[in-house]
Amino acid sequence: MFAIALAGGRGVRARPLTLTTPDYLRSKAAMRVAGRSLIEWSVDLLAAQGVRDFYIAACGSENRGQIKSILDYGDRLGVSVRYSRMRFDRHNTGSGEATLRCLEHWNLDGPGLVFPTDSLFEFDLPAMAGEHRAAGAAVTVAAVHRSTVQAEGKYGVLDCDSDGVVSRFVEKPDRMTARSLADRHGQVRTNAGMYLIDGARLRMAARDPELTALVRSRLDWGRDLLPYLVSCGHRVTSHVIDRFGDLGSPSDFLDTLRDVLHDKYPQVSDRMGARIHESSLYLKDSVSSRTLAEKIRDGSVRVGDNVRIGRDVEIGPGVELFDSDIGDGVDVGAGAKLHRVSCGDHSIIGPGARLSDAVVGQMVEIRSERNHPVVLVGYCALGDEVRVHAGLQLRGVSIFPRLEVWSDARVPPGTCLIEPRDIVRWSPRSA
Repeated sequence: MFAIALAGGRGVRARPLTLTTPDYLRSKAAMRVAGRSLIEWSVDLLAAQGVRDFYIAACGSENRGQIKSILDYGDRLGVSVRYSRMRFDRHNTGSGEATLRCLEHWNLDGPGLVFPTDSLFEFDLPAMAGEHRAAGAAVTVAAVHRSTVQAEGKYGVLDCDSDGVVSRFVEKPDRMTARSLADRHGQVRTNAGMYLIDGARLRMAARDPELTALVRSRLDWGRDLLPYLVSCGHRVTSHVIDRFGDLGSPSDFLDTLRDVLHDKYPQVSDRMGARIHESSLYLKDSVSSRTLAEKIRDGSVRVGDNVRIGRDVEIGPGVELFDSDIGDGVDVGAGAKLHRVSCGDHSIIGPGARLSDAVVGQMVEIRSERNHPVVLVGYCALGDEVRVHAGLQLRGVSIFPRLEVWSDARVPPGTCLIEPRDIVRWSPRSA
């Protein structure tokens, strides 16, 4: 079986997490969770289930270049990785078009898995493949059960019979439509954006003049290709998988991270390694000159069960860490309290900081002081190389990369700071 990775988005909803600088994209595939990029997790997990040939259907130089810098040609992971041609980008009209072009370009006729590069999955590929073969399906859609409240306006919903055969696909239904599609438990089958396909049958379908016309204008998997296949009588079935983690916004990112840290993705947990890297466990902090192991032992540092700490992390006395992922080379100052936090590599969390439900990018400086703590709550998201000064209290604020927010700024909840003039607007100094 081969696999096609779809990497064509711009990551608008997830910004500033999908920016390395204010004007340069970070591919969603390159976003890091539990110490590894999403694309590396996906390839490793699929390789463990027997996939060896990967084809990256990329659109945009950032997606293609960053994925190649991570995977190269797959030798490190024991797989083969190939990349779509740059010239294909100007013809790209959606994820469905990218899939069909890859099938034709590489002459792929067998069974294949099409998967997004901005999500985490927990599923049994052989079981899904077995159902796909038994049903004689052209496409089997990976589905996740969700409540109608979770699905409405956010996920595509599959209308299936008792055998899982899809008769209709509804993209982001309203509340009433979602309820009409719910089972007796009040749940619907939502599209996880992953498809097991019969390559030969899809290539044959692509020769239909009606589908050829769609390809020229727009051909997304969910909005266009699936409805077309169903309407033309191609057998489309669904297979419920264990779990699907969306990382398309800061809140979704943290919710998925929490599930990972709570071992709700067993395949990821099995490959995560030690929750506290040895180099951090025996690193002495600059305040007490004691190791993290000593401080955990005597209770002067509290680290919950659902925490991951990367390499060379220095943690001061009095720190509390719960449901958090701490990247490599991070400094966590004395008395800081982090709950449900993702902290990128080489960032500085100053003394006394209070962070809850926050995503902190790489090389961020939170210049908190014990008597003037920085407080971040309510799904704040700080881009790479952001600086925030002592005493700031922010709720639900997004800050784009490389911005500096001073202590006297009063930023309203939910504000998105994109450029320096946005900060001046909320600063008393501008009065």
